[in-house]
Amino acid sequence: MPETDLSLLIAAAEAAGDIACRYTGPEAKIWDKPDGAGPVTEADLAVNDMLERRLRGVRPGYGWLSEETEDSRDRLAHEHVFIVDPIDGTRSFSKGERTWAHALAVARAGVVTAAVIYLPMCDLLYSAARGEGARLNGKPIHVGPAAALAQATILAARPILEPRHWRAGSFPGFKSAYRPSLAYRMALVAQGRFDGMLTLRPSWEWDIAAGDLILREAGAACTDRRGARLRFNNPRPQLDGVIAAAPDLHDRIASALAPEPLVLPARRPPAS
Repeated sequence: MPETDLSLLIAAAEAAGDIACRYTGPEAKIWDKPDGAGPVTEADLAVNDMLERRLRGVRPGYGWLSEETEDSRDRLAHEHVFIVDPIDGTRSFSKGERTWAHALAVARAGVVTAAVIYLPMCDLLYSAARGEGARLNGKPIHVGPAAALAQATILAARPILEPRHWRAGSFPGFKSAYRPSLAYRMALVAQGRFDGMLTLRPSWEWDIAAGDLILREAGAACTDRRGARLRFNNPRPQLDGVIAAAPDLHDRIASALAPEPLVLPARRPPAS
């Protein structure tokens, strides 16, 4: 039988892990990309080169979008496209930490249909195919039950807690946690280990495409910060943040967020 897109992604992710783990993070050559685009290591490029050769060699009719490949509008002409982050969490990788991931996805007509997030140092492989559920190391996973917003634990960066981001002008009081890899944050919510995740920053498609499908197949709602469904292979491959949680909690988060950051009045100095 022909190899499915999902089985192709799983094998490619495992091969990516073999390559990346040959480098010791702090000793891998690292440099900053132009225009403040962040760091890249020799491991990122080695993984990217292997993935492009391997995946496109088997699916030559698919387009290609990767953080470490110069973008081309050619991908817009393809119904299917690979969306790849060779190493999500490069800073963590370069420090010798464990929570970095390979994030691989296939999108068809803007919708992700197969996805893998693999953390080789943690032996965690999250996967999903459209309509077939989400799995961790081959076992089914599901998003946790919806919690009240004030009692939820949400994966979010510290700036999100600022009152200006919330419709009421005050932080709603949920517990927060953080992981450096955006793909891993999405996978942890799909696994049910956290109640939700939230980022308000513009998000590159390669960071979130795999997580989008894994979350939805695990029963979560996953949208941009304004509640619109995520669509991929856009001319500019960037989306307007991400909200992901069980559907009821997702709606509570979306309703509580300010459409745009509020301009709060300055605090008046205390009377002398």
